[in-house]
Amino acid sequence: MPTALVTGATAGLGLEFACQLAARGDAVVLVARTETRLREVAAELEAAYGVTAEVLVADLADRADVERVAARARTVDTLVNNAGFGLRQSFLDNDLAAEEEMFEVMCRAVLALCHAAGRGMKERGTGQIINVSSVAGWLASGTYSAAKSWVTVFSESLSGEFAASGVSVTALCPGFVRTEFHQRAGIGTGAIPARAWLDARRVVRTCLRDAAKGKVLSVPGPMYKAIVLALRLVPRRFLRQSGSAVAKARRA
Repeated sequence: MPTALVTGATAGLGLEFACQLAARGDAVVLVARTETRLREVAAELEAAYGVTAEVLVADLADRADVERVAARARTVDTLVNNAGFGLRQSFLDNDLAAEEEMFEVMCRAVLALCHAAGRGMKERGTGQIINVSSVAGWLASGTYSAAKSWVTVFSESLSGEFAASGVSVTALCPGFVRTEFHQRAGIGTGAIPARAWLDARRVVRTCLRDAAKGKVLSVPGPMYKAIVLALRLVPRRFLRQSGSAVAKARRA
């Protein structure tokens, strides 16, 4: 039975990844900070899909915890780096500690887990890495945007390193997804039109299909595909201006 490790597995896209991977028959390793919720999700997945669900309690801002997760990631067939969070305030208004925590979780932990899992996969000649990024990575709207830009470019680079090795790397780049993400961060969503929201199940389904095809970038939804194409063509000075506007709207 293949094994998939999912970070941030108790809510949002992480939970949906865990469900869909279990549904296809993968044993799952669930990584998050809250043990009670992890065990609830594990029990639900085992009951629903008859797979083994392993619990790994870890804070990915803690480097010792990251190393424990990395040790487990060395033997998995699929790695989904999903853990992350948003910050409502702008960079200079935030405490440095909050910004450093975001960097540790959304960049360094992704780096470390890809390094551990990637080495094992390359040795075995097979494997799949999915890094959850965002359309925001093509904007210039704060450190969240910068972190996601790093995840996308890192994934593209890693896919080239794995060329012809049997290991695929996919960066999932959705737009707004209906999860608890914005509520947890205290980010307002009233100004976001209904047509801009994506369904988490469809996002994950699209990503897994794209990953199976070996696609490096997975952008769910025709609207966001068009947006990404436009963002690649627009001069950077306009992206800086629009990114500032988006950041202000998120804090409203």
